[in-house]
Amino acid sequence: MPENRARLPEWKPVPLPQPVTLRGRYVTLEPLDATRHAEALWEGVRGHDELWAWLWDGPYGSEAEMQEAVAKKQAETEAVFLAIVPAGTGKAAGWASYMRMEPAHGVFEVGNILLTPALQRTTAATEAMYLMARHIFEDLGYRRYEWKCNAENAPSRRAAERLGFTFEGIFRQHMVVKGRNRDTAWFAMLDKEWPARKRALEAWLAPENFDAEGRQRRSLAAMAALER
Repeated sequence: MPENRARLPEWKPVPLPQPVTLRGRYVTLEPLDATRHAEALWEGVRGHDELWAWLWDGPYGSEAEMQEAVAKKQAETEAVFLAIVPAGTGKAAGWASYMRMEPAHGVFEVGNILLTPALQRTTAATEAMYLMARHIFEDLGYRRYEWKCNAENAPSRRAAERLGFTFEGIFRQHMVVKGRNRDTAWFAMLDKEWPARKRALEAWLAPENFDAEGRQRRSLAAMAALER
C-alpha cells in the first residue's frame, strides 16, 4: 500500500493547543494579553501601516484601537494567540497564532503573524517559529503543520521555505481579504520531517553560529542542506 494511504491503527485525536508559555534563548512566547502587551505593540507598529498589508485586520489609528484589537484576539476561541517577547526587553514585539486547528486529523496552521520592525529578521523571530513548531509536534503530537499566505506575499513565502515548509501549490480565488481577492499559497511540514528541520534550526540558533556582532556564520539554508 502506498505510504500516503497507510493505515494508522494507533492514531488518536490530539489535544487542542492551549495558551502556553514557551521559553527559548532569544525569545519567550506567552499568552497574548491586552493589559500586558497592547502598549508595547502599539509602540512597535505606530507609523508602520505597511505591516498590516497582508493581515486580516489593521492598521489601527490609536493605542485604544490596538488595545481593543488585542483584547479580541485574547478572547478568541478558534485560535490561540501568543505574544512574542524578545529576551531582555520584557516588551511584546509581535504575535503569532495557532489557528484552523483540526485535532481529529492532527493538523493545524500557524498564522496571523505580526512582526514589528524591531523583531523582523532577528534570531528571536526565527526561534519563535521554532518553539511553536516544537510544541505542536513534540508536546501535542500533531502530524501536519501548515503555513498559508497571500500568493503575492513574497516575504512570507520566503520565510516559509527558509523555516523548512514545503510548497504545495496555489489555491486560486481562495479568499476575499479587505475587499480584495486572495490567491493563497500553501506550505506544510510533516511530523516525519520535523526531526531534520529541528536539527537545522537548532544548529542555526546555536550561539556559536553568530560572531561578536551577531552576524550568522552559516545560513539556515546551509544547515538544512546538511540534513538532507
